[in-house]
Amino acid sequence: MSFRKLFIAGCLTLVVLSSVSAQTDSVTRLFIQRGNAKVAKQQYEAAIKEYQRVPETASENYAQALYNIGVCYYELWRTNEAVTFYQKAVNVRGGQYWRASYALGIALEDLGRFSEAKDAYRQAAENAGLKEGLAHYKLGLLSAKESNHAAAATLFREAILRSDGKFPAGHNNLGVMLAQDGRFAEADREFQIALDQSGGSFEDAAYNLKLCRQLMSARASLAGATLKVTANAALERTRR
Repeated sequence: MSFRKLFIAGCLTLVVLSSVSAQTDSVTRLFIQRGNAKVAKQQYEAAIKEYQRVPETASENYAQALYNIGVCYYELWRTNEAVTFYQKAVNVRGGQYWRASYALGIALEDLGRFSEAKDAYRQAAENAGLKEGLAHYKLGLLSAKESNHAAAATLFREAILRSDGKFPAGHNNLGVMLAQDGRFAEADREFQIALDQSGGSFEDAAYNLKLCRQLMSARASLAGATLKVTANAALERTRR
């Protein structure tokens, strides 16, 4: 057999393998579609059975199936099992599956495993696209719980920058962090943006905006009183 014939034979082999791969991909996608249809009907146990039919050799589809199984277990309130499958999905994609990492963070947070949840959110933040700020938002909430206002503010800002469109919750929470540090004018602006973006229906933002303005007014009054006391003290020294 000549070299040219060997080359052609090799090409034919590649074509056949490619065809088999395409057929396998089509079948595994069908399993996922069937599972998704079951999820839409809240038939989570039945959906899991469909997703479990996706073989490990299916690569990307296998990772998606694992993630979907995790979602089903989470909806069934079987959170520990959800954690297991989210982690498996992340591992299959070499740690670069931001949606599964994000879901893992939520499940771990529900279980009170906050340190691990942070790690999962950080992983999600590292792998998310430039227009996806959910992981930053969740990290901001955890920092806020720890009273780390500066870190939380930075994370909420990043979440807003990465959001594709309006993010009233991000603006509201950024406003809270700024107000906590006494930066009421900046906080006022964030609360107003949150209220505007929600069409005036964001009750938390409306409450925070009102309270922020009351605090600014009270602080202004207190500053005025302080100035008068200082002036009186200086005047007394002058008289002596």
